[in-house]
Amino acid sequence: MITENAKAVLERRYLAKDERGNPVETVDGLFHRVAGAVASADARFDPGADVKKTEALFYELMTNLDFLPNSPTLMNAGRPLGQLSACFVLPVGDSMEDIFDAIKNAALIHKSGGGTGFSFSRLRPKGATVNSTGGVASGPISFMKVFNAATEAVKQGGTRRGANMGILRVDHPDIMEFITCKNDLKEVTNFNISVGITEAFMKAVEANKTYKLVDPATQEVTGRLNAREVFQTIVNSAWQTGEPGIIFLDRLNRDNIVPGQGDIESTNPCGEQPLLPYEACNLGSINLVTHLKEENGSFVLDEDKLRRTIRTAVHFLDNVIEVNQYPLPEIDRMTRSTRKIGLGVMGFADMLLYLGIPYNSEEGVATARRIMELVNRVGHEASQELAGVRGAFPLFEESIYKDGAPLRNGTVTTIAPTGTLSIIAGVSSGVEPVFAYAYIRNVMDNTHLVETNQILKEKLTAAGICTDELMKQIAEEGTLAHIEGIPEEIRRVFVCAHDVSPVWHVKMQAAFQEFTDNAVSKTVNFPNSATQDEVAEVYTLAYRLGCKGTTIYRDGSRNEQVLNIGKVNGGKKKQPSPEEVMADQYGHILPRPRPEVTQGFTEKVKIGCGNLYITVNSDETGICEVFTNTGRAGGCPSQSEATARLVSVAIRSGLDPKEIVQQLKGIRCPSTIRQKGLNVTSCPDAIAKAIEKVIGGGRPSSKSPAAAVAKVARLSKAPDMAPSEVLHAKYCPECGSKLEHEGGCVTCRNCGYSKCG
Repeated sequence: MITENAKAVLERRYLAKDERGNPVETVDGLFHRVAGAVASADARFDPGADVKKTEALFYELMTNLDFLPNSPTLMNAGRPLGQLSACFVLPVGDSMEDIFDAIKNAALIHKSGGGTGFSFSRLRPKGATVNSTGGVASGPISFMKVFNAATEAVKQGGTRRGANMGILRVDHPDIMEFITCKNDLKEVTNFNISVGITEAFMKAVEANKTYKLVDPATQEVTGRLNAREVFQTIVNSAWQTGEPGIIFLDRLNRDNIVPGQGDIESTNPCGEQPLLPYEACNLGSINLVTHLKEENGSFVLDEDKLRRTIRTAVHFLDNVIEVNQYPLPEIDRMTRSTRKIGLGVMGFADMLLYLGIPYNSEEGVATARRIMELVNRVGHEASQELAGVRGAFPLFEESIYKDGAPLRNGTVTTIAPTGTLSIIAGVSSGVEPVFAYAYIRNVMDNTHLVETNQILKEKLTAAGICTDELMKQIAEEGTLAHIEGIPEEIRRVFVCAHDVSPVWHVKMQAAFQEFTDNAVSKTVNFPNSATQDEVAEVYTLAYRLGCKGTTIYRDGSRNEQVLNIGKVNGGKKKQPSPEEVMADQYGHILPRPRPEVTQGFTEKVKIGCGNLYITVNSDETGICEVFTNTGRAGGCPSQSEATARLVSVAIRSGLDPKEIVQQLKGIRCPSTIRQKGLNVTSCPDAIAKAIEKVIGGGRPSSKSPAAAVAKVARLSKAPDMAPSEVLHAKYCPECGSKLEHEGGCVTCRNCGYSKCG
């Protein structure tokens, strides 16, 4: 059953729309479109194939929410664009021509809705000689910023943002600059970054020895660094901002199925799909919750149904490779040569709840191994069966599998992040623990609604203790761990991401990795109080347990970093003096910083070219920001966004919101005033009326500077007593709801926004 929230996400991001941004298909129509387009590949292998039967099978698979393909397939299958892959890896060679070819190709991929991974390890270091010009090289980090700017330019339109992964080998001479390049959160914002770790480096870390830095252009040793000090720098930066992650390059290439085609140097933006240059990943996830059945009053895994779903999903994903319209001919050739697919799972944490198994337990880890062993084994059997009918992947004879049974697909399994897909399916994301069991959602007129995990609600109802007050308390505390009145057995099983110690996060990732061809996308969530030593322990444990990489996020770390303007002194925030507050917050040049916690409402307004969503947020000082989002790709979203940004800056600089309303109200736009029955005359007029509603509702428009100074003075006396919500919250740039850091990505479970597209 698709929930109302899932329908809203599908309407906003997936359904085909007309030129005004209005949906021209239903949710049911979307699934028919995708099923028909993907099933049509059968006729390419067998002119007599019953395509309609396959279409019905695929349609049932998706509408029952047993399996969903990655977002580009849902968005584009059966439509003119026809680009169905989630992400790609592009080579970056050590010449100006190669670099800008890669930028051009990345722009084409982002335009088509895909993400890109790059290794910058082949670029000569900063200061190296450029023989052709006699000049000096600017280094890989400077070119990363060029890629970043190109992504920023392309991502302004479309339904998916371009996301990038940037990787640099740990033995590159510029590695120290790379490790810290995102400590300033305003830099390289369209990249996730990971350090490419070697086995030799990790052994040097363990032995506290130095290791060589090698110029990739000349292969000459340019210096040596202490491995443990470099490792600690990685840890410190990750503790501060969540980046860089780490990937183990030797392990990626140990499982390179066609080593003769070159080394695997990069992954997709979330770290779970190692790819050769010009390969694409075609992903899909099985919903484990729909593969449970009741026996004698308890839930058990329906293995027969799961086997059927695995076989159908492999068939589906192999068809995706066939009908895909790739953005570059090189990608078309390479992807068809290896035919890699990535079948994974979602809803694993919810499945454990139904089974009564704690996520952070040996039983939970054993369940992960059992589930993924089955998915991997049956998935390979299904690929062998397809090879018997359609033939093995073209590079099979030079692959590591050449002495075994023919395989249709070079790789079969991957654990990908399923942020938006899991919202559609109504289950927990990927193999992550449940992020939170209850949410307080702000809706129109500042009404608060509590949304609760359905499994927990059923459990508490059965225990006779389900009340609105209890649900609100769970939402406010974010965990059941310390709430009195909830039975111990329920609290033991219903653990959330921050109840799970980092060690258990890594153990779970390693369990899934053991039976996964590619890699496992997983975020190790830390509480804000975590130390650098704990981060180091996780990175070390990931290495020892056989993971291919890992990503961490310390709750609230990015928020603190923004407040500190990228400076960290012994892990403590420097509190501003009252005089600095007066100068920065209420001078006529610098606006006061955006608060970390706001509340407000989002209003949908009909305008001449579609729908405009206007969010007005306030804090205890009054209105603090306005932002907009258009309900379609086109029109003039940049103009309304610019208006909203300037309004926000003006308000936080001390300008009376009433003056802003007076300036914007009544501005007329031809596309709006031509239509009858609209309540606004333009986007600026709509923004003005939204602000006016807040003012008219009795909300304060401003407070005295003295009150703000007093507030900061109170915080400066007890900096460790700041509200936990200030430290731990991170908000969606589209709807203002809290974001979840999981699966190597960032997702909003309210509107479906995803950092990774």
